Amino acid sequence: MTTTNILIVEDESIIALDIKRSLMSLGYHVVAIADTGEAALDLAAQTHPDLVLMDIRLRGEMDGITAAHYLREHLNLPVVFLTAHADEATLNQAKLTQPFGYVVKPFEAHDLSTAVEIALSRHQAECSIQLALQKERELHNLKTQFVSIVSHEFRNPLNSIQFCLDLLNRQEHYFTAEKKQVYIERAQGAVERMKQLLEDVLVVGEAESGDLQFNPMPIDLFWFCREILEDLQQTTATGHTLTLSTNQAHASEYPFYSFDTKLLRHILSNLLSNAIKYSPQGSEVSLEVICQPGQVVFCIKDSGIGIPEADQEKLFTPFFRAGNVNAIPGTGLGLCIVKKCVDAHGGAIAVESQVGVGTTFTITLPAHTPPSQELR
Repeated sequence: MTTTNILIVEDESIIALDIKRSLMSLGYHVVAIADTGEAALDLAAQTHPDLVLMDIRLRGEMDGITAAHYLREHLNLPVVFLTAHADEATLNQAKLTQPFGYVVKPFEAHDLSTAVEIALSRHQAECSIQLALQKERELHNLKTQFVSIVSHEFRNPLNSIQFCLDLLNRQEHYFTAEKKQVYIERAQGAVERMKQLLEDVLVVGEAESGDLQFNPMPIDLFWFCREILEDLQQTTATGHTLTLSTNQAHASEYPFYSFDTKLLRHILSNLLSNAIKYSPQGSEVSLEVICQPGQVVFCIKDSGIGIPEADQEKLFTPFFRAGNVNAIPGTGLGLCIVKKCVDAHGGAIAVESQVGVGTTFTITLPAHTPPSQELR
């Protein structure tokens, strides 16, 4: 059972000690006693109590009502007033601070205990409601951004598809078979971009709602990474050189590791695609795979535009894009997806980047192999 920590604010030392004894006999822990409003604020900031018992009348410039208002607004602490002054004017003034209860002196131990427990319960309920409202606001904002980005990003590929179909439909007899194939491939490319955007939106939505599935299975890691690089090489018309390196002497030495192939493909494909997108044509993009006992480290390195230091802490926020991307197209979802997929594996991601020099992403994922496939 967790001990409840209580701060007492009472300027009569004998009464304060009596309250302390009563609380301790009831099983509560008193973190400190303050005799002024100013001292109460300092002690509350230092001790972080679960609840404050506050006398309304305090010596000094700050009374209990003023102190209670500060504690609620700035430290989100529940306050129960202790007072022998229960006149209507005082109570009306105290109500403005939205206290969590009153205990009128003199009081019985069970009255004190009841007031404390009700205040703690109410505060916990309010915190839960605030968290739920905050989550609802975040989801609403995310949905709004989803609608905005999807409608914007779908417009170009849809226009491209419509353009190609119109040409083929109205002027089919003017085109050679080769020219028709060019327009068909352009339309197919637009469809693929739309499919990828939908996939990205679905992954982020599943992750935000807690529905992202994690289904690990043994895979041939070298073959898996090589396949991803070959697919990107075939679909990339920028002349980049994509390289794969490993700390294993031979590909055959790779053990079978357990990863979620869908999530791992999201991780590697997004990072490699970004490296290609944000680095000069014809430059090298490398994937290094380092196999270690109990984990695998993936390093994706480019010599591209780099990421400003001020932007690096926001990289994994949905829809965020660094300030130096200029007109390079993108949705700001890729790195968010990478982070969600890494988290699902229980892994870690780190980035080192310098503007105008390049970027290296390092992904560390826990990895296990069958007993017969241990690293040699």
